[in-house]
Amino acid sequence: MRRRGMMAGLLLAVLMVLSGCGSSFPADPEGTLENVRGGTLRVGASMNGDWVRINASGSGGLSSNDVQGTEAELVKDFAARLGAEIEWVAGTEQVLADELKHGGLDLVIGGLDDKTPWVTHAGTTRPYAESRDGRGSLHKHVMLVPLGENAFLLELDKYLMEVKAEQ
Repeated sequence: MRRRGMMAGLLLAVLMVLSGCGSSFPADPEGTLENVRGGTLRVGASMNGDWVRINASGSGGLSSNDVQGTEAELVKDFAARLGAEIEWVAGTEQVLADELKHGGLDLVIGGLDDKTPWVTHAGTTRPYAESRDGRGSLHKHVMLVPLGENAFLLELDKYLMEVKAEQ
């Protein structure tokens, strides 16, 4: 009988803790989704064939017309869904992954696959597309997001899976 009382007390304590947590799962510790929705989506773009093409005019920052390709179009549609403007930043994968890690970007694209070495710097979406290279190797494509920004990641994953289902 005493054991049941202890178990009931433990269960009650767990329920109280969980009810105090609210329903904000998944969460973004840095508020990425909240900041982007109706605001600005800061996107790092690394050139990579048909995935990302950058045609910079050389005058100041990049516009949405300067960044083209399969992933760029996905990001433009995702930003529109969130009511966000896009601030584009061009660079190498290494520079962009480091900028993402330190909070300067919300998303990195560049034809990356699920074997990207940047998983120590970033979270990845679920693979949303596949391609084969010239050697016949299969690549499962992902995008990079800030580590721990799970609400933003979930929103992006849902969007990418919807697009994949429509194809």
